[in-house]
Amino acid sequence: MAIAGIICEYNPFHLGHRKQFAMVREALGGDTVIVCLMSGSFVQRGAPAVFDKSLRAEAALRCGADLVLELPVPVSLSSAEGFAAGGVGILSELCTHLAFGCESADDRSLEQTVQGLLDPGFSHRLRQALDSGISFPAAREAALSAMGISPALLRSPNDTLAVEYCKAIVSQGSALTPLPLRREGMYHAERPDPENPSAASLRLAIAAGEDWLRFIPVEAAPLFHHAPVHALEAGERAVLYRLRTMTDEEFEALPYGSEGLWRRFMRECRRGNTLEEILSAVKTKRYTRTRLDRMILCAFLGLTREDLSAPAPYVRILGFSDRGREILRGYRGCTPLRNAGAPGEGKYRETEKRWGDLYGLFRTDRPDPPGIEQNRRVVYFMSK
Repeated sequence: MAIAGIICEYNPFHLGHRKQFAMVREALGGDTVIVCLMSGSFVQRGAPAVFDKSLRAEAALRCGADLVLELPVPVSLSSAEGFAAGGVGILSELCTHLAFGCESADDRSLEQTVQGLLDPGFSHRLRQALDSGISFPAAREAALSAMGISPALLRSPNDTLAVEYCKAIVSQGSALTPLPLRREGMYHAERPDPENPSAASLRLAIAAGEDWLRFIPVEAAPLFHHAPVHALEAGERAVLYRLRTMTDEEFEALPYGSEGLWRRFMRECRRGNTLEEILSAVKTKRYTRTRLDRMILCAFLGLTREDLSAPAPYVRILGFSDRGREILRGYRGCTPLRNAGAPGEGKYRETEKRWGDLYGLFRTDRPDPPGIEQNRRVVYFMSK
C-alpha cells in the first residue's frame, strides 16, 4: 500500500487541493493513504495563516486526507530550500511517495535542474552571480545558465518548490519516490479560477469580503462559515511594538539578515511608521519581498538563525481518520509525534505556547485569548 505525503499550507483549503487528492489516488491506487504535513499558524510567505490550523486540518480530512501533521514553525518560515528539506526529512520516516503540484510536471527537466544545483561547481558560479549585486533567485538562474542548464523551472513558484523537494530527496538519501502532478490554473491569479482556484486569489477575495466559499469543496465549506479570519494587518501594531523594542543583538541574530541586511532592517524599523514603510525602505533588487516578510515575522516571533536551523524535537498530530490512526500505530520513525495540545519538552513547548498566543493577535475581529495551544485537541474524522 502506498503512503503519499504532501507538504502543504491549505491557506485556505480549496477545490484544487481535493483534486490533487484524487490525482494521487489515480496514480498510486485507490487505497493510497494520504499524509498532509501542513504549516500551522504561520506560512512560508511570511504571514499568519488566514484560518486556524485545526480548522484547515479538518477541511483536509473531510475531503480525503487520512492524517494531518503540523510542519514546525521554524520549517514553515524557512526559505524554499529549508521548507522543502524540513518537510522531506519528516515525511521520509512515514511515507513511500512525495506528491506535489507543479506547473510543468516534467520529470526530465526536474532531474536536470536538481543535478545542476547539486553539482560541485554550482556554488562557485552562484557566488559570482551574487557578487554582481543581483537577487538570490536571479543569481541562481544565472549560475544554472552558465552550466548550460535551463533555469525555466525556477521561474514558477510551484516548479521551484518541486525542484527543492527533489533536491532534498537526493541530498538526504531519502527513499521517497517523487510524484509530480501537473497543477492547472495561475498561481498568482487575482480572480479565482472556477475549477482551479489559487489560494492567493481566495485570500484576496476573503480580504475584500467577496463570495469565496463556492471555491471550497462542499464537504469543507461549512467549516469556514463565520470562521475567524487572521491577517497581518490586524496585528500590525503588535508587530511594530516588537520591532521598535528589539536590541541591536536581537536584530543581528535574525534569520535572513546576512550581508549587513540586518543593520539596514534595524535602521528602518527604528524610524518607519508602518510595516509597509519599513519594507519599502529596505527592499532592493537584491532582496526579495518574501525574504523581508519572513524576516519581520521571525522578529515578531523571536526566531533566530539558530532556531531555523535546529530540528524540532517532535511533530504535532493535528488530525486523522481511521486509516490515519492505523498508520500512526505502525509508526517507527525517529522523530516523535505528539498529539495537538499534549505536553511537550521544555523550552520548545513553551515557545509553541507563545507562538499560539501571538497568532491570536492577528484575528481581524478581536484578539483570541491566550492558552489556545495547550487546550487544542486532535481532530478525528470517522471514515465512511
